[in-house]
Amino acid sequence: MSELKQLFTECEQVKKEADCLFTKAEVNAAIASLAESISKELSGSNPIIMGIMNGAMIPMGLLLPELDFSLQVDYLHATRYRDKTSGGKMKWLAPPKIEIKGRTVLLVDDIHDEGITLEAIKNYCLEEGVDKVYTAVLVNKIHDRKNNTCADFVGINIPDRYVFGFGMDYKGMLRNAPGIYAVKGL
Repeated sequence: MSELKQLFTECEQVKKEADCLFTKAEVNAAIASLAESISKELSGSNPIIMGIMNGAMIPMGLLLPELDFSLQVDYLHATRYRDKTSGGKMKWLAPPKIEIKGRTVLLVDDIHDEGITLEAIKNYCLEEGVDKVYTAVLVNKIHDRKNNTCADFVGINIPDRYVFGFGMDYKGMLRNAPGIYAVKGL
């Protein structure tokens, strides 16, 4: 069996056995609440809303229509996971396209786990001279391995389990799962 076919088979099994932590409706409600909090803080600041790819693709796509104020949209791509289930060294794949110096930036990501990626990208923004940088995550994982960073805006708090869906992946797959699911045994 080819590696890709093995991966598809493994992912189907993972999906079948996974525990649903939050349904699609619950995640959408969390995104609406997240948007309300962000709007209160950033409305009128003409921010750049910047997604951290690939994980932010779905949460950001759902969040943007909920933000009823002027803003610009950009993305950057930095990763530590590269389709694995544990993080490694940060790799920058695509920098922002819009000039961020002197601007308010909201970084949007799928999950705040240990905080290493989010902290590195936040520091990059500060080094580039942003006026103010905020962070928003769909999911905040509750555990004691964080690097003393926290997101400014959080949609959902989850237990310390490996999760997928709504942008979060399992070995590069299952980002499109219609809920937030925990992998059995991880």
